[in-house]
Amino acid sequence: MYVEKLVCSRCGRSYFLDEKPLLCINRDLGRLDIHYNYEEVAKSLSREELKHRSFYMWRYFELLPVPSRDYVVTLGEGGTPLLKASRLGEKLGLKNLYLKDETRNPTGSFKDRAMSVSISMAKFFGFRRAVIASSGNAAASLAAYGAKAGVEVYALVPHFAASGKVSQLLMYGAKVIKIRWLEAEDPTVKMMRILYEKYGFYPSPSFGVFNPYQVEGPKTISMEIVEQLSWSIPDQVFVPTGAASLLTGIYKGFIDFNELGFIDGYPKLIAVQPEGNHPLVRAWRMRADPHNIKPWEKPPETIATGLEDTYPWDGDMGLKALYETSGYGVVVSDGEIINAMKLLASLEGVFAEPSGAAGLAGLIKATEEKLVDKDEVIVVLVTGHGLKDIDTALKITGEPPTVNPSEEELTNTIRIHYGGL
Repeated sequence: MYVEKLVCSRCGRSYFLDEKPLLCINRDLGRLDIHYNYEEVAKSLSREELKHRSFYMWRYFELLPVPSRDYVVTLGEGGTPLLKASRLGEKLGLKNLYLKDETRNPTGSFKDRAMSVSISMAKFFGFRRAVIASSGNAAASLAAYGAKAGVEVYALVPHFAASGKVSQLLMYGAKVIKIRWLEAEDPTVKMMRILYEKYGFYPSPSFGVFNPYQVEGPKTISMEIVEQLSWSIPDQVFVPTGAASLLTGIYKGFIDFNELGFIDGYPKLIAVQPEGNHPLVRAWRMRADPHNIKPWEKPPETIATGLEDTYPWDGDMGLKALYETSGYGVVVSDGEIINAMKLLASLEGVFAEPSGAAGLAGLIKATEEKLVDKDEVIVVLVTGHGLKDIDTALKITGEPPTVNPSEEELTNTIRIHYGGL
């Protein structure tokens, strides 16, 4: 077994994997951080060994918490391309800009990495029912992997969840319940806790406080980036941030590779949050104690519904990631996110939902503020597919013109609507 122990990020209490822990018994909302025995890992995992393994997430099995490959539930997640964004880089004046395109995952978002691990652990623990609080992407992913494993999934989503995400959930067979968001506190989390604590459901949100295992999946993004850059470290990585779970995972991936001696050093990690909900970036600006982050005081107001967590549940590790890597936070408007969506699609052929394009919006703003050098190697995470939120995309683009099958009407419309033949 490669997992040495789990340690509560709040009180420091230790657990062993065979105890099958989920939450710290002290109920202090500390995440059970997983510690690996790197000496044991190194016996079977090396840079040379990786050359012979299939390029998908589970190539890094020794650095994931599932105790046996017999429990692994996979749909082929990970192994996503790192695209050289030449046209976009030229527009922004950047020579080495890359997009880590997580839209290529089985359900269209990076959450597949998290939920593959989570459901694998549910299988190990023996759970038959799982519950998630999610705006849509994580729930859709959990539903897909639950379907694969025969685990019944209950998805508690906000009442404003995008119809594309809800329909995806329903097709996977999830039991979907919309929860009205009336106050600053996330009501889906509140209801999820009831089903976990009183009725014995397996909790599987995409943040580590209630499920420490799923956060291990996204760290493989960092590992893939390093391999795709020929074992070099990028200068800056831009991460769309809500609960800070993805930011935490990205940081953990670089930690693991440093501990194994595969790399030496870290990129600057950049947290990007929307104007209408940026508690983590606000905490970074105030140089706050990682264990004393104030939640956003009102319901989130942002087009990026995947970044609506009013409390960054994994903010302690996320904030530490910014501090330890000399990273920083960026706040972006809905208009800047929409512009990033258009640029990704029109210049690089990558269709992202608003949350998925937030990282690029952050890079554009950081470039304008002279926080990025033109020669640096920059990686932007594109975290979710545009088809996840097609209603928003249609609002942005508008409906195309309709004409009769007439040459005159066709050519006139092209001239008027698109600026000429």
